[in-house]
Amino acid sequence: MRDASLTEEERLGFYPYMAHFILSFGDINKYMLREEPTTNEHQKQVNLHTYEDERHWPWYLEDFTKLGFDRLCTPTLWMRFLWSDETRQNRILTYRLAALISQASAVERIAIIEAIEETGNVLFSTMLKLAKAIESRRGIELRYCGEFHFNLESGHAMGSDRLEMIKIRLDESTQARCLYLVDEVFALFEAWTNELLDCAKNHSLLRHHSAQQEAIEIVGKSIQAMSA
Repeated sequence: MRDASLTEEERLGFYPYMAHFILSFGDINKYMLREEPTTNEHQKQVNLHTYEDERHWPWYLEDFTKLGFDRLCTPTLWMRFLWSDETRQNRILTYRLAALISQASAVERIAIIEAIEETGNVLFSTMLKLAKAIESRRGIELRYCGEFHFNLESGHAMGSDRLEMIKIRLDESTQARCLYLVDEVFALFEAWTNELLDCAKNHSLLRHHSAQQEAIEIVGKSIQAMSA
């Protein structure tokens, strides 16, 4: 994303490849992180957070269309790719986060959420510059990649919930557990970002799409020639 020799669209070439996790993240918030009803004050804090983050995936799809990725390939090919070995870290990230959350206490879930938020801040702050350039040049609004989403994410980091977290006191065992979970989350996201980079560099799906389109054009020309 920081390679200035590429166009902004090329620097967002990883965007379609993270679809599995981005769409699954809404379910992680609704069905894994959230627990209701609850009398636990920390779980209440977790629940409030989930009601915000479960609603972001429609903006991802909105920008997916605006950036032209709907034209990549057929739905069947797209689903086959999303469940292929090339994008396995997207799925592993989803499933492993679900496993960590299922065994975590409310306080530990806050630690997991904060680790996820920090990775998001890095991603969205870098995407923001690219989105602004594309928006200015093409006269469109990118709500997921751009300022709309970024302002919500940065609000998490600087809002009153952060002040409340500072007040939480952890015993030695819980602190160690939280540090372990944070390290696990960062390791999962590192593997995820490396996979996105590989996909963006290799453009295997784009190459397949180009070959498919070329084949269609060749068949079309042959039919026209036969008709003539």
